[in-house]
Amino acid sequence: MSDENRTPPPLGSGLWGKLGGAGIGLAVGGPLGALIGGVAGHFLVDRVGAPFGPTPRDVIFTTGLVALAAKMAKSDGVVLPSEIEAFGRVVHVEPAAQAGVTRLFDLAKRTTDGYEAYAHQLATTFGDEPALLEDALDGLFQIAGADGAIHEAEERYLRSVSAIFGFDDADFRRIAARHVRLKDDPYQALGLDRDADDATVKARHRSLVSEHHPDRALARGLPPEAVAIASQRLAAINAAYDLIVAERGLR
Repeated sequence: MSDENRTPPPLGSGLWGKLGGAGIGLAVGGPLGALIGGVAGHFLVDRVGAPFGPTPRDVIFTTGLVALAAKMAKSDGVVLPSEIEAFGRVVHVEPAAQAGVTRLFDLAKRTTDGYEAYAHQLATTFGDEPALLEDALDGLFQIAGADGAIHEAEERYLRSVSAIFGFDDADFRRIAARHVRLKDDPYQALGLDRDADDATVKARHRSLVSEHHPDRALARGLPPEAVAIASQRLAAINAAYDLIVAERGLR
């Protein structure tokens, strides 16, 4: 099976079984910890080892992605069925956990904490691993573009989250080029200038494939959401490279 078609394990099969217990919220801390505490009793985090030891980074990533997706859905005032479907593809939830994740999504939409608080907590937690922050931004792009377009309010939201994550404008355009058509695309999707020579194009593609291959996410023990996003990103990288190869007649 190709990486593009790999289906992530459902949320609940390994990472979360039933979200609950205010204790895990205390372990996470910050606005995301408060959000988890708000659904205590509806889930029980199912982790190997002591659940209240070191801050569970996998839970922070997934909860942060859910919270930011919920805030983004609220940003344009309308939650479309296509966005909900895309959310289900990025954050794959098994039926037994669906009600709890829906509650988490709805609670994040209603909370008085701004999306900036959630984005800053992710940025602080994963500041030493920017690729994981890029995973989160890619996931948000996938959800925003589910209806075939990134709308103005969504673009402003994504730009703001990107800046909080520490990405500059060039980084944002590179990431966006994997999801929407931009001038000079597909070169921007690979972070290249159009006048890059053939050797540079090939080397850049090899480097990106190695850096973003989903097997690396699996090897690092990242949550299934990160692995699924990495698979989609690799597909976009390969698609951009294929366009350049066809344009230049490369072998």
